[in-house]
Amino acid sequence: MTDEKRAFVFPGQGAQKIGMGIEFARAFSASMRVFEEVDDALGEKLSDAIWYGNEESLRLTRNAQPALMATSIAALRALVAEGAAIDRVDYLAGHSLGEYSAFCAAGSISLADTARLLRIRGDAMQTAVSPGSGAMAALLGLDLESAIAVAKDAAQDDICETANDNDPKQVVVSGHRCAVERAVELARSRGAKRAVMLPVSAPFHCSLMEPAKAAMIEALDRVEIRQPVVPVVANVNARPVSDPAEIRKSLVEQITSRVRWRESVEWLRAEDVTQIYELGIGAALSGMARRIDRSLSCIAVNDAASVKAAAAKMRNFDGDV
Repeated sequence: MTDEKRAFVFPGQGAQKIGMGIEFARAFSASMRVFEEVDDALGEKLSDAIWYGNEESLRLTRNAQPALMATSIAALRALVAEGAAIDRVDYLAGHSLGEYSAFCAAGSISLADTARLLRIRGDAMQTAVSPGSGAMAALLGLDLESAIAVAKDAAQDDICETANDNDPKQVVVSGHRCAVERAVELARSRGAKRAVMLPVSAPFHCSLMEPAKAAMIEALDRVEIRQPVVPVVANVNARPVSDPAEIRKSLVEQITSRVRWRESVEWLRAEDVTQIYELGIGAALSGMARRIDRSLSCIAVNDAASVKAAAAKMRNFDGDV
């Protein structure tokens, strides 16, 4: 055995694409059951929309959020089917909606409840502001302190705040469209390598999302939340949260708070995590993790072949050969 540790991480909105997860479902019956259970929980064939629908529909926040979670949990169940038990993981973390995937993976929230919560979350976040009035932009090449200054100066009488601290040189700002557009121009003038508006449907993780909190307080109060079997690092403070009451509070605060992803990965590395497995679709979190700490080994588990390779790597890591 080794003292090195591993973490499973789960992607957030923006990673979605048509066809995601279908390979898991075809190769692993446990993965197919995930999509079936999510369909049942939502009372619709979301799986058809994920696999055979159109990009515009899948991009809708109410669809993208449960769809990405389902794909991530399908990847997890495939890993478990290949012998990679969840108790061999030291920490879990997720980016924005991916935090719900992490709590589901940890047995804290049931799969059905997680799907329903994300549908409610998606609807609440989408309707929190009028269409077109909000925006988000990625500032590349600026650190968090510089991005905070840009957002503050761009706000003027509007709202512009840092929404995602993704890695040492990638920060996302969110708020009123006019203020975010000003932030893009300011960032370029202050040395950003790139500053680009993002194709999102609402200004997530800023104070404009305040109306969505009430819906999530009510929804979270209706579901059973258990202590996670694996520590989950929360977005709001980049530290593990385990008490059910604190989990509820964290998930509500997360709606308007900055996603502290860089700090979360730095905390994991300080806890001797050396391997990060990104479960679901794409490899965006793996790229961020490597930019945060080049010593991390990052594995994207996003198809059947990578499931088998990751499970074998975990078995070798534990000495189970």
